Amino acid sequence: QVALVESGGGSVQAGGSLRLSCAASGRIFTIGVMGWYRQAPGAQRELVADTTSGGTTNYADSVVGRFTISRDNDKKTVYLEMNSLKPEDTAVYYCYVDRMTTWRGPQFDVWGQGTQVTVSS
Repeated sequence: QVALVESGGGSVQAGGSLRLSCAASGRIFTIGVMGWYRQAPGAQRELVADTTSGGTTNYADSVVGRFTISRDNDKKTVYLEMNSLKPEDTAVYYCYVDRMTTWRGPQFDVWGQGTQVTVSS
């Protein structure tokens, strides 16, 4: 069974930093796009950043210059370095993979369980 396991959430004051990690576990052969979404209370889930296996990155305008996404393909792990955090960054952050090839065949739209990030003013 494959899964995305997130870690690194928590509470910080505005201006602080956090680093999220998401590791894909299970018998996985290839992974496509890995990314992070977030969902604040009462809001829709939105893309924060994603990255291809080749390292091409994409960011939401609201996090450009503050957040950095990276991945280690050998470890099947994606990271989100978050700096200069603002109260409006408060949300549950979800790891996402658009497709992966596993021993049971391809899987699409795989989500992690979510990790809470709270930024206080």
